[in-house]
Amino acid sequence: MTTAPEPSGIPPMPERNPKALRAAIAEYAPALLPDFDAHWKWAIAETYDLAPVPAFMAQWWTEFALARDPALARTVHDLESRAAEATTGGEARQLLTRAAHLRREAGKAEPGR
Repeated sequence: MTTAPEPSGIPPMPERNPKALRAAIAEYAPALLPDFDAHWKWAIAETYDLAPVPAFMAQWWTEFALARDPALARTVHDLESRAAEATTGGEARQLLTRAAHLRREAGKAEPGR
């Protein structure tokens, strides 16, 4: 079950399970839903293997955490785009390190926050 967005306009994180995460993506970030469903089907549903569920959840938890905050998503994507266009390896590494840090922090979001 999802709840109403915070006064900031950023929706809270759902309960930490695939069903709740899918519902939150469907409601607040529907553009991600086809990729979420395709990944679920490929990695879990077609294999009947639950071992990949924690990795799947970690990846999509972070993706939703970014998508629900458009400003954060823009910042991360800008850093990644700038890294792709960087003229030196050091510059690209610095930009990607910053983007990775923001992704890691987003992935630490707790349910309801």
